[in-house]
Amino acid sequence: MRLLLAEDEKSLSDALVAILSHANYSVDAVYDGQEALDYLEYGEYDGVILDIMMPKADGLTVLRTIRAAGNAVPVLLLTAKGEIDDRVEGLDAGADDYLPKPFAAKELLARIRAMTRRQPALQDTELRCGNAALSRTDFTLTGPSGSVKLANKEFQMLEMLMVNPGQVISTERFLEKIWGYDSEAEINVVWVNLSSLRKKLVSAGADFQIKANRGLGYSLERGT
Repeated sequence: MRLLLAEDEKSLSDALVAILSHANYSVDAVYDGQEALDYLEYGEYDGVILDIMMPKADGLTVLRTIRAAGNAVPVLLLTAKGEIDDRVEGLDAGADDYLPKPFAAKELLARIRAMTRRQPALQDTELRCGNAALSRTDFTLTGPSGSVKLANKEFQMLEMLMVNPGQVISTERFLEKIWGYDSEAEINVVWVNLSSLRKKLVSAGADFQIKANRGLGYSLERGT
């Protein structure tokens, strides 16, 4: 799952990126409202965390702009403790939730889970394919041979494949969705993670595999 974090306080942004990455989210961090708008125009996100007080364009302006453009991505507003009017204004403008500062990491993660669950594709806490299940709660794959813990990128790649059954996902699509459209990661990181993920499918005893479609991408295929 990919998030955009717009927070102009660099130290707080770095801390939030660490927390979110540890919880198996991919995060793009920006530091002003205009940059947030640019990323939202070209990137695809499962959720957005917006600080209200930012340079160039504040969080409420960003929110109104994307909603006017028809972007329904879930948005969590970060507000200062006393900004009650801003919270109300933000909810009226289309925010899904708000979180006053300071906040605990557990509450931030719970609110992100709550707002992203409102998206139909993200409502289930467990995804199933054949004889195996992928948990979105503890990022494990469980099959008849046992459970294996997936690394951050492995989890997100398998999640993409299971949410889109029968669809072929290109290497470039994995790279853009999980690493970010402006990432400096090279395409071979996708192949490395796919190789590791295939071994974990075998370890769990899953009766499906990741099939390479030459020149197109990858899809899940049930065994015979």
